[in-house]
Amino acid sequence: MYIISSCLCGVNCKYSGGNNLNHKCLDLLKEGKAVLVCPEQLGGLPTPRTPAEIQGSSEGILNGNDKIITKENIDVTKEFLKGAYETLHIAKLSNINKAILKDGSPSCGVNYVYDGNFNGTKTQGKGLTATILDKYGIDVISDIDLEGE
Repeated sequence: MYIISSCLCGVNCKYSGGNNLNHKCLDLLKEGKAVLVCPEQLGGLPTPRTPAEIQGSSEGILNGNDKIITKENIDVTKEFLKGAYETLHIAKLSNINKAILKDGSPSCGVNYVYDGNFNGTKTQGKGLTATILDKYGIDVISDIDLEGE
């Protein structure tokens, strides 16, 4: 069983109101091998929503030093933390130890996130949910990594 970012299975929960359909992920869902989550929605954020980026790093957020800010300069760290821990709770309740998440997202990024300047620049790092799942022993891969399998 996998935790999978809902947007990867065609759920319109992406910040823009769209999705990031990935047919391999959708096949896992159809086979009954997936539980879908959208950490941002679990944290109470609406869809669509203003784009948000990490100012610093996910580790820095967990240490209380960094935050997640919207393009309108609103601090949404609390909502992202809530969604990340709700995702972890769902994984633990479902006895799931693998996750497939959407790379680039401030929640779900596995290999990269955006640099916090809202200019489209990618930087190596993990989103907050990916970091927390990883810390609690859940094997996290990205949609991009999945395509290579």
